Amino acid sequence: MEFNHVSVLLNETIESLNIKPDGIYVDGTLGGAGHSFEICKRLNENGRLIGIDQDEDAINAATLKLMQYNERAMIIRDNYKNLVTRVKELGIENVDGILLDIGVSSFQLDTKERGFSYMEKDAPLDMRMDNRNPLTAEMIVNEYDENEIFKIIRDYGEDKFAKNIAKHIVAERSKGRIKTTGELAEIVRHAIPKKFWMDGPNPAMRTFQALRIECNKELEVLTDSIDGMIDFLAPSGRLAIITFHSLEDRIVKEAFKRNENPCTCPKEFPVCVCGKKSKGHVVTKKPITPSAEELEINSRSHSAKLRVFEKAAK
Repeated sequence: MEFNHVSVLLNETIESLNIKPDGIYVDGTLGGAGHSFEICKRLNENGRLIGIDQDEDAINAATLKLMQYNERAMIIRDNYKNLVTRVKELGIENVDGILLDIGVSSFQLDTKERGFSYMEKDAPLDMRMDNRNPLTAEMIVNEYDENEIFKIIRDYGEDKFAKNIAKHIVAERSKGRIKTTGELAEIVRHAIPKKFWMDGPNPAMRTFQALRIECNKELEVLTDSIDGMIDFLAPSGRLAIITFHSLEDRIVKEAFKRNENPCTCPKEFPVCVCGKKSKGHVVTKKPITPSAEELEINSRSHSAKLRVFEKAAK
């Protein structure tokens, strides 16, 4: 299957990075290299693009996509949580821009054997973005205790029926291991009152999202990475992050705000005494969202939000 993924907020993201022809840029979620391709087009022979992705299929697709720019583009298979370390290993002390496009790709959703979609009936419960990851969604569903499953669905899926869903999962797995996406989707459907799913989105949507986030530790990686990436930026460098649901967006928004205003002094203090200085400023006071034209072309972009942080000039 061809790695097919439409890059969300493509033009807006490229513009927000303020690309310098001789700059160094890192795409921490390379995917099919849609964003990276546009970055490479804007670089001269002295510019450099480093693309990072943990997904083997994405690496293969991006390698082909960027083949014409192989002198200025380097591809690394890794999780973006190791971005700073891996780029520093190349002898690079700072970069002019970093891009993260958080979430699952169209290819991952549409590839049955990856197990991301609740629309498939007999796909394996996998959901790993990196096939080297020892943890799968099947293991979470069948081996985590009921309270752990409840908390995952409640916190990561924001589902008000999380307790009942967890109860139904544990009851069903006592009869035999839950192995497929279809089995899980049906369990969730029966755990939610009919009136709440007859006209709304698939009742399994939030549970599948929650399991995917837990399986890949997505929120932990995002939370632990932002500060280090800002520190890694060159003066006036920019970090652009695209998110697709409220949990991710909240993490980015709060991290950017903290780096812009790190002072921890009580509000009643007339002057700052904590000594913490701003690392830069938030470029996007409100997140950038897809245009009507993009929404018409790519319905999966509807929840995308782009936030941008610029490192201080000195």
